[in-house]
Amino acid sequence: MNILCADLEGVFLPEIWINVAIKTGIKELKLTTRDISDYDVLMKKRLSIMEENNLKLKDITDVIEKLEPLDGAIETLNWIRKNYQIIILSDTFEEFAKPLMKKLGFPTLLCHSLTVDKDNKIIDYNIRQHEQKKHAIKALQSLNYRVIAFGDSYNDTAMLKQADYGFLFMPPKNVIKEFPEFKVTRNYNELKKMITSIL
Repeated sequence: MNILCADLEGVFLPEIWINVAIKTGIKELKLTTRDISDYDVLMKKRLSIMEENNLKLKDITDVIEKLEPLDGAIETLNWIRKNYQIIILSDTFEEFAKPLMKKLGFPTLLCHSLTVDKDNKIIDYNIRQHEQKKHAIKALQSLNYRVIAFGDSYNDTAMLKQADYGFLFMPPKNVIKEFPEFKVTRNYNELKKMITSIL
């Protein structure tokens, strides 16, 4: 039995925080897991910036609602779902992902959540489980699944290492340089070919 696991942002959707940075003009919010490998450091920095600039959840969801899947993402995801089972493993948050999942046809998504106060201010983030992507892969393997995983950032590398077969999809140069053990796919056609060759 085979199952696929994939990251979300940078794979099927544009990076949420980069688009928030563009909309708000706050350059520091452009930093993502492609730039900072420690997720807690990254999120604490984001919350601090939001506090300094009085940004609330609605400011972010207003940006998110206007985002569209990457070109070719829906067709590729439909192709995968027609032929194989897939679970999206993301370090985004349920509150961010809801409007975007509709645009992708509601694939199965495992992610984190936020704590939001009565004034719509994000006061904390709740990690479902540390290294949740890696642990999800291990859990699937314990059910006798052969897991194929792909993603683009530092926070995907643990799941790629844990998977029976892991590879990168449209990663930045710094990730490719630091993790030369992973094969690289650079577009959806290469992604499909890689999946087909493995399975």
